[in-house]
Amino acid sequence: MKMVLGAGLIALIVALIGTRFWINFLMRRHYGQIVRDDGPSTHTTKRGTPTMGGLVLIVATVFAYGVAHLVMWTPPSVTGLLVLGLLVGTGIIGFVDDWSKISHQRSLGLSAHAKLIGQMVVGAAFAYLVLQFPDARGTTPGSLAISFTRDITWLRLPLILAIVWMTFLITGFSNAVNLTDGLDGLATGASAMVFAVFSLINVWQSNQNCARITMVETVPGAHCYIARNPTDLAAISVALAAACFGFLWWNARPARIFLGDTGSLALGAAMAGLAISTRTELLLFILGALFVVETASVIIQVGFFKLSHGRRVFKMAPLHHHFELLGWAEETVVVRFWIICGLTIVVGFGLFYAEWVLLQ
Repeated sequence: MKMVLGAGLIALIVALIGTRFWINFLMRRHYGQIVRDDGPSTHTTKRGTPTMGGLVLIVATVFAYGVAHLVMWTPPSVTGLLVLGLLVGTGIIGFVDDWSKISHQRSLGLSAHAKLIGQMVVGAAFAYLVLQFPDARGTTPGSLAISFTRDITWLRLPLILAIVWMTFLITGFSNAVNLTDGLDGLATGASAMVFAVFSLINVWQSNQNCARITMVETVPGAHCYIARNPTDLAAISVALAAACFGFLWWNARPARIFLGDTGSLALGAAMAGLAISTRTELLLFILGALFVVETASVIIQVGFFKLSHGRRVFKMAPLHHHFELLGWAEETVVVRFWIICGLTIVVGFGLFYAEWVLLQ
């Protein structure tokens, strides 16, 4: 537990202080955000605000994880390294996209196809590797079975389909957080809440882990969890949540810096990586319901626009822009969306705990 708390404290400090220096660095070089022309008119004042702030979140998380292990003199786990690799890999794709926008002074960076292919390659690599490296009990970091609060045994997939499913989950949530990142602090605050609840899930799984229970019981109860390295994943989850909180100090309206694709793509992928590693894949759709709804609004808008020859369901998509154009202040949209995110997280964690109670 000391390692988990230590990782969170280090990540918070690095993100809080490091973001300030990163803002100064970017401003000196005039590396500012290019605002989309078709967005709400109130967003024109954000033009030139430094972006690529997500780089600080990634560095803070990786640094905190490494220092916490060094101080406690414990080796990193393969599960933890894979999740961090997913975080860094998708962050690199986002960084290339952000750099393309800045260097060419336009609101569009990499093409949608190029970005998607990059995400799928990184996601597929993670999906394959997470099914390797079995421990002495034969447990791998990931599972072939689709999971809710634990593996659903009758939904066990062939290897190829399991990789496709996990790649879809990673790519989907990576893009979902990216779409949500349109208002100051919205994606950062919501992500902090999701990672915080993953911290609780990992700590609970560590205390109720089958590998731990078998040390004191001849036969573990049906309620125990088969998950690799939950304590290590708790350290990563806490570090990510703390880094988001530290970054939010500078990202809240009026934002001094934006996440950029560097941060949003990485945070979404990390959520999926944690869900896969904790066997809570379908539960993520409840915990991250805000991101799902934001993505659904874009799909509905685009699909209806094409089918109806130019008509729209929303004034603008993603959904947060729709409410802005209805006259809601940006702060109102952000806080109310945070409340919705908090409620879905409570529901999700409630279902996670209720499932355990019912098995007693």
